[in-house]
Amino acid sequence: MHKPATFQDLIAEVEALDLYQKLLVQLNKDLLLANINLQFEDDVTPQLMFEAFQEVVFHLIREKFNDYLNLLYIVDVPERDIKKLDGSDVFQLSKTVTFLILKREWQKVWYKAHY
Repeated sequence: MHKPATFQDLIAEVEALDLYQKLLVQLNKDLLLANINLQFEDDVTPQLMFEAFQEVVFHLIREKFNDYLNLLYIVDVPERDIKKLDGSDVFQLSKTVTFLILKREWQKVWYKAHY
């Protein structure tokens, strides 16, 4: 497993290994654990999933920061990755954080599939 640099790289790897459904299951599981009112259906496209999830992350950063931190904790996004981010543009921050969360979820799915 290599670490994808972009969302498109991540989705290409997920789909190449036919693990997109498992990624959605893992994401839904962690969103439920974090008490985030968002669940993805099996037929959602990767782009629509990213956009909907990014909107929720944006809302959490702006309106419910403690819930945002809780989500990062539950997903287990490395703190060092979050600390490196520039928070001056909240919209761009939410896009980057959404990618970091999906990348971490992908790592969980990949490890479960291979071990």
